[in-house]
Amino acid sequence: MAEAFKLTYATMFNPPEELHLQYEKALAKVKANLGQEHGMIIDGEERFVADKFEDRSPADTDVVLGIFQKGGVKDANDAIAAAKRAFPVWSHTPWQERVALVRKAAALMDERIFHMGVIVSLEVGKNRMEALGDVAETADLLRYSCDRMEANDGFIAEMGKDPLVGYNSTNTSVLRPYGVWLVISPYNFPSALTGGPAGAALVTGNTLVIKPATDTPWTARLIAECFRDAGIPAGVFNYVTGPGSTLGQALIENPDVAGVTFTGSYDVGMKIHRDFATGRWVRPTILELGGKNPAIVTRHADLEAAAVGIARAAFGLQGQKCSACSRVYIEEPVHDALVARLVELTEKFKIGDPTDRNVYLGPVVNRSSYKDFQNYCDDLAKHGRILTGGKVLTEGELAKGYFCAPTLVADLPYDHPLWKREMFVPITTIGKFKTFDEALHMANDVDYGLTAGIYGNEEEVQIFFDKIQAGVNYSNRPQGATTGAWPGFQPFGGWKGSGSSGKNAGGFYYLQLYMHEQIRTHVVKQ
Repeated sequence: MAEAFKLTYATMFNPPEELHLQYEKALAKVKANLGQEHGMIIDGEERFVADKFEDRSPADTDVVLGIFQKGGVKDANDAIAAAKRAFPVWSHTPWQERVALVRKAAALMDERIFHMGVIVSLEVGKNRMEALGDVAETADLLRYSCDRMEANDGFIAEMGKDPLVGYNSTNTSVLRPYGVWLVISPYNFPSALTGGPAGAALVTGNTLVIKPATDTPWTARLIAECFRDAGIPAGVFNYVTGPGSTLGQALIENPDVAGVTFTGSYDVGMKIHRDFATGRWVRPTILELGGKNPAIVTRHADLEAAAVGIARAAFGLQGQKCSACSRVYIEEPVHDALVARLVELTEKFKIGDPTDRNVYLGPVVNRSSYKDFQNYCDDLAKHGRILTGGKVLTEGELAKGYFCAPTLVADLPYDHPLWKREMFVPITTIGKFKTFDEALHMANDVDYGLTAGIYGNEEEVQIFFDKIQAGVNYSNRPQGATTGAWPGFQPFGGWKGSGSSGKNAGGFYYLQLYMHEQIRTHVVKQ
């Protein structure tokens, strides 16, 4: 590939041809080996159990991508026990050695990016650039955790000396790992949102149990293989698969889990928060729980930049991003012109097999999301006006998948609940505003606070940054109105119902969430 090219979500729209050639080669190899069985990894050993489940392609549900294990309570407890046994040695391994191993895992992801990217496309339904971006982001998240560990010298810091006459009294602050860390990852970013928190947990000295979404077990398995092949010892990381209601609940209820990172829906995350709070003491709970992300467009905006940025953010990954632009507020004088351009751009998106280089929208991930889309469209057609989309696509090659037309909705009353509910399908609602204060009020008047965007002049941008209640915010960005965060550039996390920690992943303060502080006062008589 061209040496100057660095794949991120901001640069993915103009890749070198070599990237496509490498993807095509990997696609052919993966397709020739579909349907194989994959075990769990517990204490360094492959584990197969009696109950299995199939991982099927959402683009063609006749295609079985792989067979995975339906783990249960015993598997959950065995994985946690293995991680607990490994913790004393791993936590006392010099942090520099842990960093070296995690960097090696990141390098393996770089080497395997096309293989892994193809599987993300097949398993999730991401177009090839989004899929490759997911894997590239994972490697960068791992490296960023290593960078922060190094920049803070292992989080060992000398404090002030006590002024004791006749004594040398020193104080040292040390951040130390908690113990067994549980990562429960979602289907929409199965690579980055598995590997990112997993890398943070490992670098800081915790041991790990990974439980991926049942729609996307294969991608997480590939990350576990990178950890294994990098030389991270048996038991330090463990990978289990199975239903959230049984396996996942057993993991949450096990008292030997010291901390958890969960990314997913608000309802499930809040249940985990409540269940996790029933232990003997308060344990760290890092939650990223979705969003209802607004874009505000004023009369001073560059309308073309706004249209492109909104369309990309609304419909990338079929709207199944927690950062998707699902609400648009447009100042009245430019409303009609921008809406016309949004409709035009939306109708140009090619929909189909996500591994096709010309396709922008693949399928939604499963039948439940497919039905949700239909139910939402029925409701929106009754209460608003569907400008484009509003239907599922079932003709020809789309007949065996979960394909939904990207949908724009206007004239929906502001008291309608879908202005405030996260839908997680390719639907965006559009409304008008008269004053900038009105737009800011509506943007903030939801339970979520993940991402937000504005298109306007410099004065409006500064007011927006000051008053918006969200963790990740963009101005005048054609690459994505509310999407496209990258580690080290746009740390990703939310306020209010979108997040629990107040610290964003891929930023300065995230790694510290995986450690607790110990002060060491050492007194020597002089």
